[in-house]
Amino acid sequence: AQDRSAGIVLAVLAFSMIGLGVSSCGTSLLVLMSKQVPDALRAPAATTVWMMMILGFAVTAVTAGRWLDPFSPERLVVVTSCVSLLAFGLSTISLWGLEGKSTPMAHSTMSPTPQPVNHRANFVQTLHEVWQEPQARHFTVFVFLSMLAYSSQDLVLEPFAGAIFGMSPGQTTQLSGVHHSGVLVGMLLVALAGSRRVNGRMGSVQSWMVGGCLVSALVMAGLASAGLQAGSWPLKPNVVLLGIANGAFSIAAIATMMRLANAGGGDSQGTRMGLWGAAQALAFGLGGVLGTALSDLAHAVWGESGWAYATVFSMESVMFLVSALCAVHVGRMSVAVTTRTLTTAPLMGHEGMS
Repeated sequence: AQDRSAGIVLAVLAFSMIGLGVSSCGTSLLVLMSKQVPDALRAPAATTVWMMMILGFAVTAVTAGRWLDPFSPERLVVVTSCVSLLAFGLSTISLWGLEGKSTPMAHSTMSPTPQPVNHRANFVQTLHEVWQEPQARHFTVFVFLSMLAYSSQDLVLEPFAGAIFGMSPGQTTQLSGVHHSGVLVGMLLVALAGSRRVNGRMGSVQSWMVGGCLVSALVMAGLASAGLQAGSWPLKPNVVLLGIANGAFSIAAIATMMRLANAGGGDSQGTRMGLWGAAQALAFGLGGVLGTALSDLAHAVWGESGWAYATVFSMESVMFLVSALCAVHVGRMSVAVTTRTLTTAPLMGHEGMS
């Protein structure tokens, strides 16, 4: 409050540390899940993780919002500090003994003069090998484009509802809550589809990933139409359907991510998840900037809010369509790899017996 420049510098540093921490621990969590969770349970496991994340957003916002009244800068510092300490404490408890105790190697098997390992060379080589795989490369593009489209509307939806539909700040906040409720529904649907009781009768995870992107593209086109005919467009149902589609494809993508992490074998799971986690984090970081920048640019070009928002939502719809196309290619490659593996399995078994 006394030094604006210093405050901005400190805020940039703090948010950068938050972004680095969230991205690094989130990617490590996905790697751990890919190694410990069976294939049939990965979609429900991913749903559980993302549901806890969204519930954490909701509970923290409601609780902290109540404690902030009556507002003062001092009260803001106290409430924020309490939330930070609580999050740090919960994270510490959840990490305690998570991976168990590692079994030490026998003394006789240990080399008396251990050789130094060039971890940088191993990482660069592993990353190069992973990037050379068409399936991993296509999936990286899918993750980036789909999450970019997903996050680009985050900072645009509320001002759109206020400018075009005349909603108050409280009403636009509730509209954002409606979207998150739809996301939870989409996650639950994918979890149900991946459960053993349903046993594939609701479609595969791959079909939910492609279908979620296609429906997201269709709904984003609906929002573009809403910008041109605000008075007669059902905005809330449109936003609910957008949330369901977003939740469905995002959970299906995470389940696919964990499955593909083990596709190459060896010890490249961490590198694969790191590559896809970096693509996701980069897309989320650029999404807010891209969405608001496109909105400002479109307003400057068109000079009218309806056409400006319609342009932004149309571009996001195209990104979802391209994401669906990438997801289709990933699915075809998975089928090809599986077929090739089944075809060569008897020969490999015969050679092993010989």
